[in-house]
Amino acid sequence: MKREYYSELIDNFKKSSPGEILGILAKNNDFNLEQTQRDAWTEEIKILQEVLNPFQGSIYFEYSIPRMGKRIDVVIIIKSVIFVLEFKVGAKEFLSTAIDQVWDYALDLKNFHESSHNHFIAPILIATKAINQISIIPSTPQNDKLLYPVKCNSELLSDVILNVLKFADDIDIDLKQWENGRYHPTPTIVEAAMALYNGHSVTDISRSDASAINLSETSESVSTIINFSKEKSQKSICFVTGVPGAGKTLVGLNIATTHIDKTNELYSVFLSGNGPLVAILREALTRDKVRHEKERGRKLKKTEAMSEVKMFIQNVHNFRDDCLIDSKRPPIEHVALFDEAQRAWNLQQTANFMLRKKNIPNFNKSEPEFLISCLDRHPDWAVVVCLVGGGQEINTGEAGISEWIESLNRSFPNWHIYISSHLTDSEYDAGKILDEIKNLPNITIKNQLHLSVSMRSFRAENVSLLIKQLLDLERDNAQKTLATLNKKYPIVITRDLLKAKKWLKNQARGTERYGIVVSSQAQRLKPHAIDVKSPMDPIHWFLDGKEDVRSSYYLEDVATEFDIQGLELDWACVTWDADFRYSKKGWEHKSFVGDSWNNINKTERQTYLKNAYRVLLTRARQGMVIVVPNGDSEDATRKKEFYDPTFEYLKEIGFTVI
Repeated sequence: MKREYYSELIDNFKKSSPGEILGILAKNNDFNLEQTQRDAWTEEIKILQEVLNPFQGSIYFEYSIPRMGKRIDVVIIIKSVIFVLEFKVGAKEFLSTAIDQVWDYALDLKNFHESSHNHFIAPILIATKAINQISIIPSTPQNDKLLYPVKCNSELLSDVILNVLKFADDIDIDLKQWENGRYHPTPTIVEAAMALYNGHSVTDISRSDASAINLSETSESVSTIINFSKEKSQKSICFVTGVPGAGKTLVGLNIATTHIDKTNELYSVFLSGNGPLVAILREALTRDKVRHEKERGRKLKKTEAMSEVKMFIQNVHNFRDDCLIDSKRPPIEHVALFDEAQRAWNLQQTANFMLRKKNIPNFNKSEPEFLISCLDRHPDWAVVVCLVGGGQEINTGEAGISEWIESLNRSFPNWHIYISSHLTDSEYDAGKILDEIKNLPNITIKNQLHLSVSMRSFRAENVSLLIKQLLDLERDNAQKTLATLNKKYPIVITRDLLKAKKWLKNQARGTERYGIVVSSQAQRLKPHAIDVKSPMDPIHWFLDGKEDVRSSYYLEDVATEFDIQGLELDWACVTWDADFRYSKKGWEHKSFVGDSWNNINKTERQTYLKNAYRVLLTRARQGMVIVVPNGDSEDATRKKEFYDPTFEYLKEIGFTVI
C-alpha cells in the first residue's frame, strides 16, 4: 500500500503538468478538498518544479505518518539525502511550532522507517514569503545524520538543497529499497489511542519484532476468545501479561476500538482505575477529534466530542457505581477490558470505600469479584479481559492478580479461564493460587497472551530487565544488561539537578517530551524546588506544549508514580530521594513523618515503594538521567549518608556520570 498521495521520479515530475499532479493528489485525498489545500498544493508544485530543475531523484507528496496521524507535505530523495519539506505557503515567519513539526516528521522517519535509519535526513521549513537569509547547515550533538531543521523561503530552497548535498557526502540511496522499507512505529499510548480511534489498525502503529510475540497476534488471540465465547454462549476471562511498556494497554484499546458500535453484541468498553491515564486519554482523543473536524471544515463542540469519548474509555469506578445502582441488570457491554487489573481493590479496601462513600455497610465482595459479577449478569455470554502488569502495585489495598483468580474459584466456577503462560512468574504473585486450580477442566494456557518485549523504548528492549536487576540488587547481571544497551539508550547519573535539566533539553528534539518524575514519598527534595505535595494537573503536564508553564517541558511541576503509571515520556529525569536508599544490607524503606525519616516495616508497604521506583525508572522511551542529590551534612533530614551509597551503587553498575 502506498503511503503517499503522489510519487514520481523528479524527471517525470518536472515534465508533468501542474493540473495532472493536482488531479492525482485530489483523487487520493481522504477528506473533502478545501480550496486552501488546493491552492497550497498548486503553489508547492510550482515552486518545486522550478527548484528541482537541476536535480535527479524521487519526490513524494503527502507522505503518511500514521503514528502521528499526519502527513509530511513533501519528501524528496536526492543522492544520499532524504529531504523532509514542510511548506507554510504565504507565511513570513518561522514559528517554533512549525520548526518542531518538521523536526518531528524527520525524527519519525529516522526512528521508525527502517530504510531511513542510516541515511542523512534534512528537515526544511519553507515560509514562502519570508525575507531572504543565509542558511546554515548545522549537525546535531547526537551525530546520527539527522540535521537540525533548516529555515528558508522559496527562493533559497535550491541553495539549501545544494548546501546539504555538499555537507552530506555519502552513498546514494537506492530509491526502490527506500520505498519498500517497512515502517515500524512505536507510538506513545496517547498517540496509539488517537490512531486506533481514527481507524488505524494495531498493525499500522506497531513494530514487528522476531523476538517478540506481535501485538496483533495477542490482539487476535483475545478476539478469538471473545468470538468463541459469543458463539458457544459461555462466559470467559483472560489474563494478558507483559513487561512494562510491552503494549498491554494497546491491546485493550485495540479491542475496544474494534468493537465500538453500541448496536453490536461485541460492543466493548475499556476500563481503568488509573485516573490520570483516563483523563489524559479522554482529553487527547477529544482534542484530536475536534481538530480533525476542523480540518474537514466542520465545527464540533468539545463537550460533544468528549461525550462520545467517555463511552469508549471509562473509569472503572464509574462503571462499578453504575452497576451498583441496578444490582440485577447487566451492563450494556458484553466485553470489559480492565487495564492494570492487578491494581483492583481487595475486600477490605472495597468494603471501607462502600461504607464511607456509598453508605453501604457489610459489602462482601472485593473489586475483582464484584466486577466479574456485573458481567456475569448477562444471561448468555460475557468476556472479561484483564491486562496485567507485574510488580506494578503501588498503593494500599491493591489486591494483585491472585484476587481475580480466587474470586473465580470461589464464586464463578463455570467461567472459562484463559491464562498467559507467564502468569506463574514471581512478579505476578499468583503462583500459589494457580497451583490450586490448575487441574480444573475450564483452564487454558496460551503463550500468545504474554507480551515479552518492551515496546516503550524503541531504542533498547532490555531497559525493564535492567531496572528489575537493579532493584533486585543483581549487580553483576545489571552490569551485563547495561552493556547491551550501548549508546542506543543513554542512562546517565548525576548529583546536580541543573546538569540533569540541561542534559534533558540537549537530548530532546522536536516535540519529544521530557519531564521530572519522583516518588510520592520524596518529601525532602524541597531544597531543589521539588514539592511532591504541590498538585499538578496531569492533562496539562502530559499534553500541553513548551509554551505552557504547567507542561512537563518547563521542568517545574513533577509527576509521581501515581501520575505517570501507564504513560511515558521520551526523556525522563528521575530524582531519587532518601525514601528508598541503598545500603550493604539491601534497600532501606523510609517514610518522612513530621520532621524525620521513619522505617517502613510492613512488607506490603515496602513492596509498594520498590514498585514505585520500578514505575519511575521504566517511563522513558529514549533515555534518562537519574539524579541522586548530594545531601547536606547540616540538615539532619538530608544527610550525605542517606544519598551517597545509592549513588555509588548506581556508579558501580556502570552508569555514566555527568
